Order: sequence, then structure tokens, then C-alpha cells
Amino acid sequence: MPSALTTSASGRICLFGEHQDYLGLPVIAAAISRRISITGGYRSDNQVIIHLPDIDQLESFELLPVIPYTSPRDYFKSAINILVRDGHRFSRGIEVTVHGNIPINSGTSSSSALLVAWINWLISMSDQPVIKTRAEIGEIAYRAEVLEFGEPGGMMDHYSTSVGEVIYLESQPEIKLEVFQPNLGTFVLGDSKQAKDTLGVLKHVKFGMLDAIDKIKKKDPSFSLHTFPAELAPDFQNLLTHDEYTLLKGNLSDREVLKEALAMFRSNKINHHRFGELLTIHQESLRDAKKVSTKKINGMIDSALNAGAYGAKINGSGGGGCMFAYAPENPEAVAQAIEKAGGAAYLIKVDEGTTQRMLHR
Repeated sequence: MPSALTTSASGRICLFGEHQDYLGLPVIAAAISRRISITGGYRSDNQVIIHLPDIDQLESFELLPVIPYTSPRDYFKSAINILVRDGHRFSRGIEVTVHGNIPINSGTSSSSALLVAWINWLISMSDQPVIKTRAEIGEIAYRAEVLEFGEPGGMMDHYSTSVGEVIYLESQPEIKLEVFQPNLGTFVLGDSKQAKDTLGVLKHVKFGMLDAIDKIKKKDPSFSLHTFPAELAPDFQNLLTHDEYTLLKGNLSDREVLKEALAMFRSNKINHHRFGELLTIHQESLRDAKKVSTKKINGMIDSALNAGAYGAKINGSGGGGCMFAYAPENPEAVAQAIEKAGGAAYLIKVDEGTTQRMLHR
């Protein structure tokens, strides 16, 4: 029996399909080489103690048959409660330390990575450890973060940080997951250091689009965002407000961009310049149709492109947070340009999913 264990999980960037998953459309995401790790072992009592030195916090609670939640996003507790419901048992206390270098609250899935690493740790250190696939760990994390608290999120973050590499994920009508290991070059992640306005963004992007679909379906009950030909969008222009029509065209454009990128990944023939162009086309939709980018992030993206990046886009829900640029040539120059535009820049590559390493004494 191991006396200590280290697990880790990656952050993630959304390559294609931003603001698409809650509409039932697929996404393509990539795990990145900035990670969160959890190291620790058993205690002789029934306390759970979690040291979070990076943010100068400590969390502690008692192991109970059902652990009560005391904050809105009590993920450390919800993970244990979900696993106990699934049949896992924890008869000894736990003490761990968390370290990470994923930018926090910036759209790179630091919370999902933390939860994935925590679930991986708990499963391995329960009374009767079982082997779970990375996809199964991602599914448990989705239950613990989204379903347990009734939050309006998709599955992309949990599967991407757990499975790793580049994933294509469909969530409707059922989960379909494909994993790719493309030979992609360096990306540069740029943190705008602006807090995200996720709820404000969703009010416009999500509910605006759902209202548009509702209007269209009253005229054409067979309408589907999955299959409707983009060139026929003008048929519905007179039904919609200007903003709704712009959203419709943007979502149809994003869908087509993702399809082209998916064909590239499936063939394992990456046209790196075209891949970058697709990222930029996606950004133009996010900036102009969905209006989720910010003036500062637009400036960081323009600076990255002028410094030689093949393409760039905002990352995550928007209204702040991070952008990233695809920069297989001279990524250092792109990073300098992003920092000159006011961002914090990090060179990143596509990385593996959640890992574990047993420590025997």
C-alpha cells in the first residue's frame, strides 16, 4: 500500500467550438503544459486537510457518511460525496498539498484541473482502489462540479483536463469522444489579467441564441444548428433582431470552422498556416458576432499576429481572461509582443491528461 501519492491534471484551451457546447454542438479542446498537482497521504484521524500554499489558504473538514456543503462550489467535498455514492470508502483521514501554475479565473480550467487531480488522487487512495480510465475520471469530475451544484456548464473542461492531448467531444445526443495526438508546435498563452464576466457574457450569447432558435423553430420545426446550411441563414433574417441574426451567422461560421479543423485532425495532416487561420476566423466571430472579446484582448491578439503568430483567439467564456496564439515559429517574439500589449505570456504545448505517481516508503 502506498504511503503517499502525487496526481496531476492539465489546464486546457478551447481550440474550436467556443460557446457551442451548451447549444448541443461539438467542441475541440487541447490540454496544455501548465498543470495542477496534488501530493499527500493518510492521517491517523478522520480529518481531511488540504494545503493550498499558492493562494495562501487551507481547507479542512471531517470525513462523514455525507459531508455537508458550506460554500457554493464545495468541490473538495462533492468529489468525496460522489465517490462514496459510487461505492468507494474512505476510513482514514487525508492530508494533501496542492500546487499549480495554471492561471486562475482566466478561462484555462484551473478549477476543473484541480477537481480531476483530486478525484484521481481519491480513487487511488480509497480503501479499495480501482482503476479508472481518464475519460471515466473526467465524467466523475463533471458530475461533481456541474451536476452536483446545478451549474450551467458543459463537459469540455473535465474531459479535456482529464483525457489530455487534443479531444473532439460531442455531448448530444450522447457523449462521443475522439482523442488526437497531432504534431502541433508551440502556443503562447496570454493572460489579460482582466476578470471574466461569465454571467454577463452568457446572458447575451447563450440566451440570445436560444431565443433566436425558438423564433426560427416556430416557422421551421425541423431547424437544427447541426445541419442547417449556412448559406440559407438570410431566409430567417426578417424573423430575428439584428443581434440574433448576427449570432446565428456566427454560430454557423464557428460550426464550419470546427468541421474543417476536425477533418485535419482525423487525417493527421496538419496544415499549420491554415490551422492558424481557422483560429483567427473563430476569433472574428467571437469578437464581432458574440461580442465576448475585450479591447485589451483584441490588442494582445493583434500584437501576436503582427509578431508572426499563425493565428490567435480568446479562450474560454470571454469578457476577460486569456487569449492564445499559435506560434510554431519564433514563439518568444510572440510572447514579448503579448507582454508589450499588457498581458502575461506563457509558452505552452499540448500535454497529456491526468497522471499519478505512487511514493512508497
